[in-house]
Amino acid sequence: MTSAVDVHLEVFGTPPAGVWSAPGRVNLIGEHTDYNGGLVLPIALPQRTTATATARDDDLLRVHSAQAGERVEVDLGTVGPRSPSGWAAYVAGVLWALRQEGHEVRGLDVTVDSDVPLGAGLSSSAALECAVGAAASDLFGLDLLDDDASRARLAAACVRAENEVAGAMTGGMDQSAALLCREGHALLLDCRSGETSHVPFHLAGHGAGYVLLVTDTRAAHALNDGQYEARRRASEAAASALGLDSLRDVDPHHLDDALARLADDEQVRRARHVVTEIARVRATVEALEADDLESVGRLFDASHTSLRDDYEVSCVELDVSVEAARSAGALGARMTGGGFGGSSIALVPESDAEDVATAVAAAFAERGWTAPRSFVVTAGASAARDA
Repeated sequence: MTSAVDVHLEVFGTPPAGVWSAPGRVNLIGEHTDYNGGLVLPIALPQRTTATATARDDDLLRVHSAQAGERVEVDLGTVGPRSPSGWAAYVAGVLWALRQEGHEVRGLDVTVDSDVPLGAGLSSSAALECAVGAAASDLFGLDLLDDDASRARLAAACVRAENEVAGAMTGGMDQSAALLCREGHALLLDCRSGETSHVPFHLAGHGAGYVLLVTDTRAAHALNDGQYEARRRASEAAASALGLDSLRDVDPHHLDDALARLADDEQVRRARHVVTEIARVRATVEALEADDLESVGRLFDASHTSLRDDYEVSCVELDVSVEAARSAGALGARMTGGGFGGSSIALVPESDAEDVATAVAAAFAERGWTAPRSFVVTAGASAARDA
């Protein structure tokens, strides 16, 4: 197998200065709460995106993608909202955002490669951004990997790249997970205050042992087609109608009273999901700390129902994967990520993982769908220099 260093040398003619990587992520629970100032609970995946890079003395970005099989050149002076387009926006956007924050950043020669499934709702875009951001930090002496506070600033720059240059109006969970997660832990992130804590996530030690099974449904997943933004606008409109800065400020104990004040049915459903999902994050943390995986499973189930019915971001492939996993013995299952396709997760006994994956595949085959890809994941580490 050709190494990333060898590929970089072949493409650009000079050896790289180093190799950096960042992980994809699975959100255990807390979907569509990040842009509502709420709580999220992601883990970093073992699967990672690498950026093999060398600094340049000019403003030219030359980036080769092993997945796309192409090289793109971008003058950093031309980068801005919605420019460039395509996958290169996630790379060029990071350098642009760092410049916007006052950092002295020049061009790069960079080769990117990844084993994070693309379009699966596992945040391959944030993994790309954060790997490039990590490389830029070291190559230009920005010191943005030194501590959590610095990493949070780099995450914010990567969010800006995705929002403004790539045009995907996501919240900050994905980039925070890629830069702040710790191995063997889930990251409890307060998306309003920025406060974080690390929740142990070791499923193998529970009785006979459990695993987190991810199923990439292969249903196309995209967040820049307007559906995501429509949910965001509806949530913001609901908060405004209630006279609040965000739905985070709704007391879950008085949710019914708040919903009764909303005249728009869509806003009622969107608000109900956000408020109850934030409460489910808190309950999941408590259940994990109490080694109560049965409760975690029930919370997974409730989250999926809410995302399917109130937030309307699921799809038939996600629903079938979730139901098939539950029927085959999962403690609980839910879609993960922004929705409209992508992946589901299931909490299953380790001894049953293969059977659950087989059951999901059989359910897809019965419907004539493309075979899904299921795999077990553990909580991985954050972005770092590899070589």
